[in-house]
Parts: sequence; C-alpha cells; structure tokens
Amino acid sequence: MSVSQPLNTDAIEGTFKSTPTALFRVHVPKPPLSDFIAMFWYYEATAIAPSAKERLLPSGTVEFVIRLAKDSTQVFNAGDLTKSETFFGSIVTGPQAKYFILDKSEQDTLMGIHFKPGGAFPFFGVPANELQDQHVSLSDLWGARAEDLRSQLLEAGTVEARFFTLERYMLEAVSRPLVRHSAVHFALRRFCSSADVTAVGDIADEVNISQRRLSQIFAEQVGLAPKLYHRVARFQNVLHILQRRSEKNVDWAELALSCGYFDQAHFNHDFQSLSGLTPTTYLSRRTEHLNHVPID
Repeated sequence: MSVSQPLNTDAIEGTFKSTPTALFRVHVPKPPLSDFIAMFWYYEATAIAPSAKERLLPSGTVEFVIRLAKDSTQVFNAGDLTKSETFFGSIVTGPQAKYFILDKSEQDTLMGIHFKPGGAFPFFGVPANELQDQHVSLSDLWGARAEDLRSQLLEAGTVEARFFTLERYMLEAVSRPLVRHSAVHFALRRFCSSADVTAVGDIADEVNISQRRLSQIFAEQVGLAPKLYHRVARFQNVLHILQRRSEKNVDWAELALSCGYFDQAHFNHDFQSLSGLTPTTYLSRRTEHLNHVPID
C-alpha cells in the first residue's frame, strides 16, 4: 500500500540542487521499496563551501545519510552552538518534531535515503518512535553491516552503480514485512488529505480499533504520535505555501485559518515551537531550500 507525502512535506529535491559547484542526482527505487522509500539521492560538492551553520526544520520523516568522503557528522546543540555531538559513519535521523543544526560546509560527498511517512520501520530493527528526535550512527543499528555498505558504495564506480548497490542492500536489510498496518495507512491518508485537525478518536472509530491501540501502532511505524505528526505535516504545508508568497503578500490570519489553526496566535505559537523562529523571521531568512535556514 502506497502512502503519499504528508501535506507537501519537503522532499529531498528541495534539499540539494545541481549547481556549478555541486552535482545532485536522485533515483526512485522499484517496488516494493518504492512504497516505503521516496527516493535515494546523491550529492557531490565540486567546491569547498565556507563554514556556515544552518537550521534544519522538522519534516516528520526519517532520513538516512551516508558520508562518502569524510566519516563523521556533527550535530550542534540548538541552545549552545559551541557544543555538538559527533556521529561516525552513516547517520540515521529519526522523525523530528523540532529543529536541529548542522554545518553545511560538511556537505561534501553524500548519499542518502528519504523515507516516506511510516517508511523506515521495516529496515532498522527498532520501532520508529525509538528514533524520535534522535540522530543515530547506523552501526548502532546494523553493526558491521553499516561499514560494509559504505565500503561497497565507495567501491562502486559510478553514481548509477552506487544507486544499484544501495537498492540491493536495502532489500537485504528488510527485517519486517514490507507492509504498514491498515490503520496506520488509513490515518496517514487522512492526515495527508486535510489541513483540519482530525481527531484520533474519530479515525480509530472508523478503523474499528481503540484510540490507544491506534496511537501505539502509529508511533511504532511512523515515529511520532498521531497528533504530533499532524502538527509537523501542517507546519510543512505552511512552508510550502510561504515558498510561493512574497514577504509583502502574506495575510497571516488568513494563512493560519486556511491551514487549520484556530487563530493567528495559535499559528504563531506552533510555528515558533517547531522551528525556533517566528513566521516573519523565517520569511526574511528563507532560501530556495525551505527546510534549511541559515544561522547568522
């Protein structure tokens, strides 16, 4: 069963684009992986970027990044940029409900996987909610197989060969049936199709299970509780709308109501809670990559 993206969630196409200083390629895997993985991506910088930190905003999906040049990644403390945590090898970023900070100068040669909502749980051997708001070295989840994958990718001679290697490896990594629970599938479709807040209890009644059971299996497969997931999906919808508006062409009250917020105050509070920015500050600092905001 295929599940569409949450309300216009920022896909990896918006994270990197081919430029005179960088190569970006994407590959959509064949079924059954395509029901769980939106795309594989490859990024290769052809010029050294200056050191500059950027805020990455929450999308509610799992991301998997493989460093092919360097072998470590720093994630900075949002409250104190002098502090950071280093992850060696490949890194799995669980579903985020808050922003985090990276140094974009570390983006050299990378491969990655952008999972669909509820798409990562069959591959890593743990319930997705154990990865919520976490960054985890792949070796902690896969052991020696993590370094084996990186070695095989480094040995592959072309970008196409690397995509083929990654696709084959992910098929071999499946540890659970490639199928979402029917209630999770139904809930995701409801959340994706409407900006309005949908009561979890109503969805549970429609699929004839208890609200507690729905919340449990949704969190285990998607990584966030249903209400929290919908908050993040609604926030992403706002970002996509703002991407098409100029700073002078935003009616904040109208935007808040059209995206399912109670009022503008509710919208402002939710936006700042998820991003660490006010809506107007985000608008003034946005780039073409809507989930990446430079830090002064």
